[in-house]
Amino acid sequence: MNPFLVTDCALIVMATGEKAVNIREMTDRIRRMDDPGIMYFHFWDCLLRPAFIDPEYQNDFASWVYHQLHDRRLAERLAILNPGVFSTMDQLRHKLIEIIEDRMDEPGFDQHIESDSPFFFMRSQIIVFDTQVRLESPETMGAYIRDMALGSVFYHFIDARRRTDSGKNDFTEWLWGWGDPYTTLAGELSEIDPYFKSLLEIREQLATVFARHLKEDVSHG
Repeated sequence: MNPFLVTDCALIVMATGEKAVNIREMTDRIRRMDDPGIMYFHFWDCLLRPAFIDPEYQNDFASWVYHQLHDRRLAERLAILNPGVFSTMDQLRHKLIEIIEDRMDEPGFDQHIESDSPFFFMRSQIIVFDTQVRLESPETMGAYIRDMALGSVFYHFIDARRRTDSGKNDFTEWLWGWGDPYTTLAGELSEIDPYFKSLLEIREQLATVFARHLKEDVSHG
């Protein structure tokens, strides 16, 4: 097996030129959206952006609706959206529109309430860096993972899902190549849901799963 090449990453944030000051405008912009990278940015990239400090509302749409429009009911409905359960960003986009429109149809809802702080639709470009770290075995990876940079966790465990043919993370794909002794470990890593967690929490969960499986393999041996 080739060694696992640890890669770090950062985001370059880019404006799309689109913005909304009320929920009606937001719905219109989302409906016309043809770039899946915008949805990805406002749901997944939140985890890597250092300015993200609102764990109660995990995506940017829910956070803006709560803090700027002061609509807790809609914010909570948007906050429970998990992008990981949708096959494509377009499916997620349609669900987002459905939730907002259902709220707009409720009696007494005022869709013209405006915010002084617009919602700016953004996208990002990911920049990757070779860390020069090479992990030669699953045991080496298990020992290293608690020291892995959070950007590496994002790149290999989250962003990998849109790069790999299997739709799985890089750790799982690499472990598959090691055969039967690591199949269970690879499978459990692939079942971890990274949404609704911080990168710190994800890294700790990865390390815990590695430690448990590698300890079991040693004891069975």
